[in-house]
Amino acid sequence: MFGKRFAASMINRSAENEPDRRRFLRAAGVTGLGVVGAGALGGLTAGTSAAATARPAATEAAAEGVSDAAVLNFALNLEYLEAEFYLHAVTGKGLADSSTTGTGTRGGVTGGRAVKFKTKAAKQYAQEIASDEKAHVEFLRSALGSAAVSRPAIDLQASFTAAAQAAGLVRKGQSFDAFACEENFLLAAYLFEDVGVTAYKGAAPLITNKTYLEAAAGILAVEAYHAANIRSALYQHTGGILGLGLLGRDLREASVKLSNARDSLDGKTDLDQGVVDGQGRANIVPTDGNGIAYSRSPGQVLNIVYLNPKAVTSGGFFPKGVNGDVNTSDPNG
Repeated sequence: MFGKRFAASMINRSAENEPDRRRFLRAAGVTGLGVVGAGALGGLTAGTSAAATARPAATEAAAEGVSDAAVLNFALNLEYLEAEFYLHAVTGKGLADSSTTGTGTRGGVTGGRAVKFKTKAAKQYAQEIASDEKAHVEFLRSALGSAAVSRPAIDLQASFTAAAQAAGLVRKGQSFDAFACEENFLLAAYLFEDVGVTAYKGAAPLITNKTYLEAAAGILAVEAYHAANIRSALYQHTGGILGLGLLGRDLREASVKLSNARDSLDGKTDLDQGVVDGQGRANIVPTDGNGIAYSRSPGQVLNIVYLNPKAVTSGGFFPKGVNGDVNTSDPNG
């Protein structure tokens, strides 16, 4: 479809230096496509790399001392969490050990089991998202190479109960099992998905390398598809009362409660919306007045997954913290 010269030009424009280009191509599987071929890759000259190296580096990320690898490793921690949640829900087990090694302390996963879905649609949604999240983990690990962090300790049990109690979905002393039924699974997935979208959007300005930025933008788009899928499923689930100790709310109302709970953790700005607005109308796409998705800083994202509104380095879904340089929550951004 495209000639070799055009393909090589696209690759050159989307990368900062030769090692990044080649690593990205290997991770994305592009080197296996006949469109590019060895001849086109051979045409990626050192001159382009030199020109890229000479570009100004006075960016926000550089000023704050946050490397692209640190930002991507922050994202990898979140992908580990999502992958473990969805894989457990659809298969009863998580990532293979070979996909969890790296720098930092590798931790285990507490909780999680296969969900007994009652509808074919919800099961297929979960299976597709699980496959995507697993692929995100593998892609980021491949792109980061030896710099990739290992999977930190993850809690899929007590953390969900703490979140549900904070949202008022269950009373103090009661538990919330995210894997007990389809409804609980959808609420738990909702808790993650909107955070993932705001996390990738908020991290985008910190990434200076065009290759990594393009990859992060691609993952952001997928996470947005996932979030809309889960939000739509919650909106359409009008079965009424939930069981298992939940305080008699349908999924729409429960989503608003979870949204408010997330907002209480990440600072004073209102960055969250449930799947219905104040008039009960569908609100599948949470945006500001300009129709733009919200952003959260890495620190604000950690406030939510640590389930703590203060500046801390562990808690909630990551009882021993995340691995990598970006590891402290900060409600002030």
